[in-house]
Amino acid sequence: MWDLEISKIIVEEFTEKLKKSLDVDVAIVGGGPSALAASYVLSKNGFNVIIFEEKNEPGGGTWGGGMLFNELVVEEDVEWFLEELDMKYKKTKGFISIDSVHFASALLYNSTKVGTKIFNNVFVEDVLMSKERINGVVINWAPVIRQRLHVDPITVKAKYVIDGTGHPASVVNMVIDRNLSIDLPLGKIREFPMNAKEGEKFVLENTKEILPGLLVMGMAAVSVGGGPRMGPIFGGMLKSGIKIANIIIENIDVEVKG
Repeated sequence: MWDLEISKIIVEEFTEKLKKSLDVDVAIVGGGPSALAASYVLSKNGFNVIIFEEKNEPGGGTWGGGMLFNELVVEEDVEWFLEELDMKYKKTKGFISIDSVHFASALLYNSTKVGTKIFNNVFVEDVLMSKERINGVVINWAPVIRQRLHVDPITVKAKYVIDGTGHPASVVNMVIDRNLSIDLPLGKIREFPMNAKEGEKFVLENTKEILPGLLVMGMAAVSVGGGPRMGPIFGGMLKSGIKIANIIIENIDVEVKG
């Protein structure tokens, strides 16, 4: 009976995928462009990487471009990365213009092609910590959280956890709620008004490890560092993801005890 076999395949294959994702090198929270760039670089270099995205559709704020004009902009210095991912684009007025749906799709395709596992509709509700190091996340189904159902979560172990949740910096906020000390330049998580040029520089400068095992990138790095937002220009998001991947690659040889 086809219906039964289809159900069995889905349950068996998903269960196997989840089992292999319970102990990983890197867990990324949020599936936006910086997360997809980071996961692509890490997975391509042999790391076991998972992304948890609470929405049904990964890709973050890329799909709608600027004000639902589904076109976005990146700087010319990330052209090499677009070429590596075989994206189609147009150079114009010192920038690069890309169809936002194509951009998001290419990031998703290439990241998953090299091995990244993306779990959509999964909400990260807490972090796992051992010996003063963040070493995993606590997950539940996003609909369970939205419906406020009393269902206990499960844990995922990771050598590194990356907050890629964008403006809210949700993972960092969780850590602050647990009374763990984080150096916030402005004393709290906040952003300044739009300034695309300064914002693109700021995001890269503030992409870093902020606690042992916990790193920030993308707009989460902007919110934690207290910088300006930059709107529908995404070169900084790509460069932030690539930078965070290289930080991990350079440090992964250090023994992580949990």
